[in-house]
Amino acid sequence: MKYIVRAVKYFISVCILATIVILIMVLLGYASFDVNDLFDQGWKSIGYIAIMFAVISAVYPMFGYKKRLAGALGDFADLRPGVVSFMEEHGYVLESEDDQVMTFRSKSAAHRIFRLWEDRVTIEKALGGFEVEGLTRDITRLVYGLENKLRNPDN
Repeated sequence: MKYIVRAVKYFISVCILATIVILIMVLLGYASFDVNDLFDQGWKSIGYIAIMFAVISAVYPMFGYKKRLAGALGDFADLRPGVVSFMEEHGYVLESEDDQVMTFRSKSAAHRIFRLWEDRVTIEKALGGFEVEGLTRDITRLVYGLENKLRNPDN
């Protein structure tokens, strides 16, 4: 279900972004306001564009969200303060927690809006460290930083 919600969010955001770009072009006089002049096949072209956006939006969550293992030795309870301080240093706040899972959200409202409220990072206890789940571009940065922080707590 989460996958479908993400795909719909991306479809809507891509459609809004394309509409804004076209409106700017029309307002600046670079394009006609008439759809039949703007696109070669008129309204039929808009259907093709919507299908293309739907395909892109359906595929993106598959690559945009991942789980990665952050290697760390030690007890989860002992490593918890280091994980929380690292995440807070990187703009995240602890949203919820139990004995196996910590969930973080971005502190910045703008960051959350631009990520379409898909800014959640989940850190779950795993064999040999933590399993970190979230946006791929964030997870890569956070996993390397977490591993470094937990191996060298003095830095």
